Amino acid sequence: MSILEVIQRRHQAGKKSIAVLVDPDKVNDPGKLRHLIDLANENCIDFFFVGGSLLTRSNLSQVIQTIKENVSIPVVLFPGSSQQIDPAADAILFLSLISGRNPDLLIGQHVQAAPLLRSYRMEVLPTGYMLINSGKLSSVAYISNTIPIPDDKYDIAACTALAGQMLGLRLIYLDAGSGAERAISAKMIAAVRKTIDVPLVVGGGINTREKAQAALEAGADMIVIGNALEKDPDLLTEISEQVYAWNQQAEK
Repeated sequence: MSILEVIQRRHQAGKKSIAVLVDPDKVNDPGKLRHLIDLANENCIDFFFVGGSLLTRSNLSQVIQTIKENVSIPVVLFPGSSQQIDPAADAILFLSLISGRNPDLLIGQHVQAAPLLRSYRMEVLPTGYMLINSGKLSSVAYISNTIPIPDDKYDIAACTALAGQMLGLRLIYLDAGSGAERAISAKMIAAVRKTIDVPLVVGGGINTREKAQAALEAGADMIVIGNALEKDPDLLTEISEQVYAWNQQAEK
């Protein structure tokens, strides 16, 4: 079964997923990475996302290799550009930045990456990527030269996500950005969830179990945890327990 099929089936069954985001630029200690991998394995995390807005180091392949040597959890690329592709990954979030108006990130980078991805026979997950304002200028907003959707413009976000679905995108990803001051509000998540039928991924600023629970209850199918784990790796255990309890209830 493909990764996309797994995500879609979980969505249809009302089950939730967790992805751990690893930014290769922030992997300075191999021991900490291995500890994170062990935690993810112990807590039955569903996916590793690997990538960042701007990679200044040449360790993308090494990070992916380390993950795959230690666990069987799928590794999905979360690329900031067409340069961030590695054949060892299991799949790639083919991100179209539909909340912005930068043509390079709507289709330009994709044109460059497409032949390479086909040669690698990598699974491609067509994803509508939407930046939501989190209170400060995020790295991804700066690098992408786009303006995030205001965090109180629920109708704009909902219509943007719906347009992405109508264009054939298979996932919608709401992101507050790495190190966001605040997580995307439950009201924003719920507005988008009500409008679309495809799986909804939510990331950025989820640094407490309460914020994770709020995102899940509002309609996120998958939550992405990144920066918060650098400060508190044990947060992963707390959130995985929440997701496990949710999924157990969904099976009843």
